[in-house]
Amino acid sequence: MKRRLTELEKSGAKAASDAVKVPQTKSEPFAFADFTWLNGNSRVTAPLINNDWFTGQLQADVNYTYSFNNPRDHSLVGACEVGRTNEIQLQQLGIGGDLHYGQVRGRLLTQFGMYSQMTARNDSSSGRGQFKLDDAYRHLAEAYGGYHWDVMHGVNLDAGIFMSYVGLFSYYQNENWAYTPSYVSANTPWFFNGLRLQTFPTEKLKIEGWLVNGFQTYGKQNEDPGLGAQIAWRPTGDWSLVSNNYWGHDTPGQPRRQRWHTDNSVQFKYYDASNAGGFSKGAFSITADAGCEEGGGVSCFGGNGEPKQSFLGWMVYNRSWFAKNKYGLTLGGGQINNPGRYLVLTPPINGATSFSGTSGQFTQSPGDPFKAWDSSVTFDFMPNQYVTWRAEWNHREANVDYFAGPGGVTPPGGNTGAPGSAVAGFAPDLRKTENRITLALLVRL
Repeated sequence: MKRRLTELEKSGAKAASDAVKVPQTKSEPFAFADFTWLNGNSRVTAPLINNDWFTGQLQADVNYTYSFNNPRDHSLVGACEVGRTNEIQLQQLGIGGDLHYGQVRGRLLTQFGMYSQMTARNDSSSGRGQFKLDDAYRHLAEAYGGYHWDVMHGVNLDAGIFMSYVGLFSYYQNENWAYTPSYVSANTPWFFNGLRLQTFPTEKLKIEGWLVNGFQTYGKQNEDPGLGAQIAWRPTGDWSLVSNNYWGHDTPGQPRRQRWHTDNSVQFKYYDASNAGGFSKGAFSITADAGCEEGGGVSCFGGNGEPKQSFLGWMVYNRSWFAKNKYGLTLGGGQINNPGRYLVLTPPINGATSFSGTSGQFTQSPGDPFKAWDSSVTFDFMPNQYVTWRAEWNHREANVDYFAGPGGVTPPGGNTGAPGSAVAGFAPDLRKTENRITLALLVRL
């Protein structure tokens, strides 16, 4: 049991299915059923390297994405999972795994490729103080050490960088039903840096607490830490319910401004005939998020001369499997309303980052409106548990100019001056809509 528990619960949707079963004296959490059908969960049930002290992992995510806006600089705006168009790109190469010896545990997974740039530039805390946190951590997706206690159905304490999975989808595309998730997932945290305490009161329930530096930040934006908790309950093998809740002070230079966020998902497997040659399995997910910021000149509901600063969003996906689960079809999409734009990804205009901003070329001021919706169709071919061939179509719309248009977001000749600064004679070409296709090869061993 001690060895299995070191590999469990990398996310709120993560099942105890990555490891080979070992003799046990207690029922292990979430091991009573097969949860490989979940969105946000690995399909791998037999890791190639798995022994008493180490479970290895290697994953590669390579994609070709084409935006029909056809920006001349090949840069995309508004997605965490793809950053360039009309090119073959390595999105992520992860090498590492889980180490477990007695009650001591640890996990390391590298982050090479586009993720090492795109994820780091979305954290504005790296611009505060010295020692360049975005460089220090950019090649680490997960890196933590921990300890396990054999009480209840297991207790784990981990310290370092770990996945948050607020928004249901996994940071790793090979674990998801779709390649590009809707805004509710893409605009909420993928990782936390700090401490987590996982407790498993029963084999069907996990209660997890967080003490972290911030809302997907390597460092602190102000002086107070971020606090949060997750409750994951799987009453049967067909249901999964997850609730994530967060509080912190995450606006740079605004120590009095509080951020609240709640994220809640339900997944249900409504059909399972995995040996059928036709329709073999069906499931759906529903996710709803709400949040706001209060103080420092803004309020959750507006009024008294203070602009409204809030987040409200949802996404729905339906997944169908065919031919003994070798083929998959996912239909889905969602919508957000984020006045204040505090969770909207900063467009990379002239190399802009979350810290630099865009010098007014795309504003993220208190109360600025932002409404958007999207839809997607995803087709998968999965010849075995280790590889997925994926094709996806996405349509996205916003109420303001946001997505890269034909003129792109990079000045002629390349980025000029400080990141995000205005360049004489150049204006970014932003549009309200975008259609794109993605072809991907996803490997996990």
